[in-house]
Amino acid sequence: MFEEFNLPVKTPKLVKRLYSKYIWDKIIANDSQKDIYLTFDDGPIPEVTPWVIDTLKAYNAKATFFCIGENVFKNPTTFEYLKNSGNSIGNHTYNHLNGWKTETTTYISNFLKAEAVMESKLSAIQKIFRPPYGKIKKNQAENLIARGYDIIMYDVIARDWDPNITKELCLKNVLKNSVNGSIVVFHDSLKAERNLRYTLPKVLKHFSELGYEFKGL
Repeated sequence: MFEEFNLPVKTPKLVKRLYSKYIWDKIIANDSQKDIYLTFDDGPIPEVTPWVIDTLKAYNAKATFFCIGENVFKNPTTFEYLKNSGNSIGNHTYNHLNGWKTETTTYISNFLKAEAVMESKLSAIQKIFRPPYGKIKKNQAENLIARGYDIIMYDVIARDWDPNITKELCLKNVLKNSVNGSIVVFHDSLKAERNLRYTLPKVLKHFSELGYEFKGL
């Protein structure tokens, strides 16, 4: 919904209201604990995902990984490492499909293919889904919601995949805009690796020192 239109790093409140059936953040009323929900899209890949898991572990942090089914199939050892890490795992389609450009039957079939490959490797599927590019048609979303899935969007997007921003700006995107309950998007991908390796440890350190906890969805 955002990535190709250069909209703000912080999701506008109006967008959240217009698409209120989707989950944009996770604020728990009357909870004194400060939480941030880091998410990682497009893995798992051996070059990046294990490093992300180990970096999270160093800060006693948990996160959520929205996996591409094809990458799960191609990288079984990496997915096994993710599975055993205690982090949450969600569906990101099998081939990273753009919902706006894909016929609904094809989109749901691709989603189910990703679900099947992950289900064969997990004792239980967590029913959370993030649409690639943040783009999903209403009838596609309704189909997935009817299957019991939550559609997870985001409050803050790091834009770590963007080669036109510096690693310092990537860090600023997250530090400036994240608050209690924020769902933050990173990518455990080769495209994002340069910015991610700089930004993630600093985000974990900064918010940990402020008393935040990092949790999976």
